[in-house]
Amino acid sequence: MNTRPPSPRLPIRRLAALAAAVGLLATGCSADDSSDSDGAGASGAGRIKVAMVTHGSEDDAFWERVKKGAEAAAAKDGIELTYMSDPDPAGQAELVREAVRDGVDGIALTLAKPAAMKGPVNEARAADIPVVGLNSGIDAWKAAGLLEFFGQDESVAGRAVGDKLDELKAQHALCVVHERGNVALEARCAGVKKAFGGTTENLYVDGTDMRAVSGIITARLRQDSSIDEVVTNGADFALTAVDAVAEADSDADVSTFDLSNDLVDAVRGGNVQFAVDQQPYLQGYLAVDALWLYRTNGNISGGGVAPVLTGPAFVTKANAASVAGFAADGTR
Repeated sequence: MNTRPPSPRLPIRRLAALAAAVGLLATGCSADDSSDSDGAGASGAGRIKVAMVTHGSEDDAFWERVKKGAEAAAAKDGIELTYMSDPDPAGQAELVREAVRDGVDGIALTLAKPAAMKGPVNEARAADIPVVGLNSGIDAWKAAGLLEFFGQDESVAGRAVGDKLDELKAQHALCVVHERGNVALEARCAGVKKAFGGTTENLYVDGTDMRAVSGIITARLRQDSSIDEVVTNGADFALTAVDAVAEADSDADVSTFDLSNDLVDAVRGGNVQFAVDQQPYLQGYLAVDALWLYRTNGNISGGGVAPVLTGPAFVTKANAASVAGFAADGTR
């Protein structure tokens, strides 16, 4: 793992780049001006530059929460933050390489497709740039050479959902995977199948085409009336599944991983049974803050041997009201 102490070169390198950093801030490419706080670097001689590179899609509510948490940490720590994303693994890998070429002082990234990140992570380590993981890749981060990891154990979360379905007396669950090969989504559905006493089947859809997602779920429900639970892997997909259940004239219930403001409302209204919250805002916040702590104080969360878990937590009709305000603010 990349556990070398933070390099003393940091503040000196960044003096020359400060003017460029201010220009980037003006274009909205990084955290706002409020991030220039008293926490800016151990010596105050220059701002730490961090890149966050995820596999999130543009305008996805989940990733907006991750970004918002990252920006909050950057503002507190006086970090110059650049957030970039590309759902294509090759595209994400190139964004990481761009960050390495730019000479950033830390990189936070997701490992939805761990093999695609192997080369870029090695390049970052060779350049003495610490890399932390978040969200996806809890089973791969140590082997990939990452310093720390912040996220949910998706297998544990999946098993918790399986147990929950048993409590609800479900018999046949349809687990909707909206990105084939995404290790986190596959682990969730595998966990459901392992713990659930009924039948579990995976349904693969193209998450970039929500109309097609709705049509495929509707068709499957019409084909098999024994399906009494649709489990999705994202808030938007759960809301789409609610419509698909109605369109299919099915008696199936809907549950999901992950939250949004509208999803919390759906849980409160009884249209969705429950949601599993992995706290994406917290993932983004902790990943950026961890890089600041490492660069300024040599801290390594989890000692570099254990992940820092941010979930799972269940949001049900009984407790949704207490979460609603945070969801409305885009932080849950």
